[in-house]
Amino acid sequence: MPFYHKLGKIPPKRHTQFEKPEGGLYYEQLFGTEGFHGFSSLLYHVHRPTQVKDIAAPIDLTPIAALDKHVKAQMLRGFEVKPIADFLDSRIIVLFNNDVNIALAAPQKSMTNYFYKNADADEVLFVHKGKGTLKTLLGNITFSYGDYLVIPRGIIYQMEFETEDNRLLIVESFSPVLTPRTYRNNFGQLLEHAPFCERDFRAPSTLKTHDEKGDFIVKTKKQNVLHEITYATHPFDVVGWDGYNFPYAMSIHDFEPITGRIHMPPPIHQNFEGHNFVICSFVPRLYDYHPKSIPAPYNHSNIDSDEMLYYVDGDFMSRNHVEKGYISLHPAGVVHGPHPGAMERSIGKKETGELAVMVDTFKPLKLTQAALDISDPDYFKSWVE
Repeated sequence: MPFYHKLGKIPPKRHTQFEKPEGGLYYEQLFGTEGFHGFSSLLYHVHRPTQVKDIAAPIDLTPIAALDKHVKAQMLRGFEVKPIADFLDSRIIVLFNNDVNIALAAPQKSMTNYFYKNADADEVLFVHKGKGTLKTLLGNITFSYGDYLVIPRGIIYQMEFETEDNRLLIVESFSPVLTPRTYRNNFGQLLEHAPFCERDFRAPSTLKTHDEKGDFIVKTKKQNVLHEITYATHPFDVVGWDGYNFPYAMSIHDFEPITGRIHMPPPIHQNFEGHNFVICSFVPRLYDYHPKSIPAPYNHSNIDSDEMLYYVDGDFMSRNHVEKGYISLHPAGVVHGPHPGAMERSIGKKETGELAVMVDTFKPLKLTQAALDISDPDYFKSWVE
């Protein structure tokens, strides 16, 4: 995160003695990425955060491609992914490459018996349905419909749901998730013309310190393998921290769209970026106001990127039929554009209420069997008049 935040109690100088009221010292931990060069925070624990008591047999979660090299447009009916009680079991990878895993999840229950750490990837959880609290070792963040939860790699967390009907779109990034470079100055601050700003980010606001010993399971994903590690103390024993590396939330409803006299290209909708991919937010907005404007997007060639669009709400004007939770995938190498009649219908319209999340990857996406199981086999023919 390109801004500083602190929570709880911290000493006046880093790397110095920080005494407990009852005697003894708190244990400092540098929590950073990219060695000692990237974003980092300093955490102060009640107990040593290194006390591993046991490690169970690993579980291989490596996604398997059912469709690898392809040019066929796909439409996945995302809400056909069945609800599953457990949060980790509910995460169903549908698309992936060497840069990202893209999953759908419909978890029904809160995480109460274990904690989770993704040591492989930063995570972006988009909340399509449900509400609750993201509980982390750095504090808690409440979430609801439309929230992006950005969780840096290595963060230990639990998802606490207030609802059973929950739907998540999850992007695992094997590189740091950042705000778009085009909207940042040299110091990392978001610029005046950016469609969102630091005020829209919600950092952890409450920090509850757990001074507990026992057996605490932290399921840790590393190299697409899940390791069940038992620690001797509660992982949420942090009394304070400060720095630039922490989870945060942002609502898609706080994204302010950029509009123009004629149709504006998709990069104006960019919300986040990582290595070889971007995440964009399509939100309700006024249409183009040139007297001869065509609000529908023009046909365009996906030569350099795969385009994945997750439909959240509203009437997406360029498609003839989509429902909530649908995912369209338009692979690189094939021209795509509005469905027949969509261009004509858009003329004269003043605004759109569409809500969608787009993930453009600059390396081809592979489909798992889970994706093919919910795919409309005839979607690629839907432009034929």
